[in-house]
Amino acid sequence: MSESMLTASFIIVSGGLQDAYTYLCRGGVFANAQTGNIVLFSAYLFEGAWDHCLRYLIPVLSFIAGIFAAECIHRRFKHMEKVHWRQLIILAEIAVLFAVGFMPQSLNTVANSLVSFSCAMQLQTFRKVRGHAYASTMCIGNMRSGTEALCAYFHTHEPEALRNALTYFGVIGLFALGAGLGALLTGASAVRGIWVSCALLTVSFLVMFIHEERRA
Repeated sequence: MSESMLTASFIIVSGGLQDAYTYLCRGGVFANAQTGNIVLFSAYLFEGAWDHCLRYLIPVLSFIAGIFAAECIHRRFKHMEKVHWRQLIILAEIAVLFAVGFMPQSLNTVANSLVSFSCAMQLQTFRKVRGHAYASTMCIGNMRSGTEALCAYFHTHEPEALRNALTYFGVIGLFALGAGLGALLTGASAVRGIWVSCALLTVSFLVMFIHEERRA
């Protein structure tokens, strides 16, 4: 149920929205792209700009904490029957992001750390779509896998390879759609634009129930 394209679509759009939100509305910090945060942290570190160092280091540490928290939830609740443990992760994300929408610009560092924490939980929890490994909160791995599958199709002409390539590039397109939506919402709703991400995650939460009922 967590690997269907329908469930993944809303999660992926939410991931793109969150990254655009923190970068455009919360001081140019990435929620997902921790490589960029590490680069900026190192650059400011060597310049001796300590205040900027913390602005980029804290989200990185929060991202690590989010992965750890998601794995702990997985190990603790993986045998639950009425609610899937992945749905618990979505509920936690919704609660965290809803709280972020109330935080003023003066709390950008706290807001960014919470969004990074949420993104990390999502990345750790939702790893496959249609049976293939993917990342719901970043693009570089999906670009590599999609291009690899496309190359395989040109050599073998197997329909499955083309389907895989289209799946990965579709994921990238959905992420870009979320980022564009995040940019529009940031301009229109400022810090409260993140609440649309809560709505998208709520849809995924409910869709997982529908899939489970069909399986039963």
